[in-house]
Amino acid sequence: MNEPPLILGFDTSGPWCGAVLLHGEMVLSDFYEDMPKGQAEALLPVLEGCLERGGATWRDLSAIGVGVGPGNFTGIRISVSAARGLSLSLGVPAVGVDLLDALALEADDPVISSLTAPREHVYVAGFGTHAKITKQMIALVDVPADWAEPGLRCIGTGAAVLAEHLRVEVAPAKYAPGSAVARIAAQRWQTETARPAPLYLKPPDAAPSRDTAPVMLDHDA
Repeated sequence: MNEPPLILGFDTSGPWCGAVLLHGEMVLSDFYEDMPKGQAEALLPVLEGCLERGGATWRDLSAIGVGVGPGNFTGIRISVSAARGLSLSLGVPAVGVDLLDALALEADDPVISSLTAPREHVYVAGFGTHAKITKQMIALVDVPADWAEPGLRCIGTGAAVLAEHLRVEVAPAKYAPGSAVARIAAQRWQTETARPAPLYLKPPDAAPSRDTAPVMLDHDA
């Protein structure tokens, strides 16, 4: 009988730090803390603490799961960079997990996953909805009224404002971010081949300069 995989999932794509050590269906340890700042310094100690409390070491891991956004630009980079580095050093797969998918994990359809975004926007995705709601960032004022339907519920940090706009119900996600990430990674780790990459549904606020690089003159010419 095959031993269930040991998956370490984590996420810092919002103002939080969440992590779960999952052995098959069993949660060996978990951590969640609201964390508007300091994620870069906190992440590795949090992960080491999860392993220690779960009676495991880095070398015991079958795979790593990481939240790739959408969300905070800096927070996503912190987690994705950590996951890539750990994957390379440990020789185990790292699976990137979309947080909109994670919010809807094991939810009863129809639902809209929703995360708060800057400037009165929300990130959204529909699951089992009559309307085709693709993953996108949209201004609340531009949300179509025909997204509403009987039994629709909104899940996530942007759920309250979106549900008010559509006049539908709010529901809690079944799992915290780190736990959902670990569970989805457990489903995909043997088939996932792509390295985790940030999911940005908007350009970063700090974009690289578009100025043309200066021409270097050869004084010997």
